[in-house]
Amino acid sequence: MTNISIGDYIPDFEADATGDSRFKLSAYLGKKIILYFYPRDNTPGCTLEGKDFRDNIERFNDFNTVIFGVSRDSVKVHEGFKAKQAFPFELLSDKEEILCQLFDVIKMKNMYGKQVRGIERSTFLIDEEGVLLYAWRKVKVKTHIEDVLQKLTELS
Repeated sequence: MTNISIGDYIPDFEADATGDSRFKLSAYLGKKIILYFYPRDNTPGCTLEGKDFRDNIERFNDFNTVIFGVSRDSVKVHEGFKAKQAFPFELLSDKEEILCQLFDVIKMKNMYGKQVRGIERSTFLIDEEGVLLYAWRKVKVKTHIEDVLQKLTELS
């Protein structure tokens, strides 16, 4: 798969998900989709970001928008994280980095003075027909939810 840009149709893809399910993009046509990529389950920033999506789920529902979190963690780890935080949305496992490559979120990052490959916190808004409408990269958790909801307001 090649990287996608704003205005591109996203190729249909499948991924293992929580809830003993398999995510398939085409199953959600007719709804807007938020895919938010985050580095790792059970870390402070990722937990806060997930909680912000959780706490605003009704606002997203008002925009006919479904949410999915994506990281390289296993479905088993995702299940524990989702249950612990009571997330009302599924988490997708991308252990092989297929989605990470498609959305170009794997970057070299500094961690404790060392260069490591990791997910750059990013969110993507996909329209009802499977077209990439908007991308937020290098997301700052503190204001992110309001930024996403503002974009949805502008588009409605």
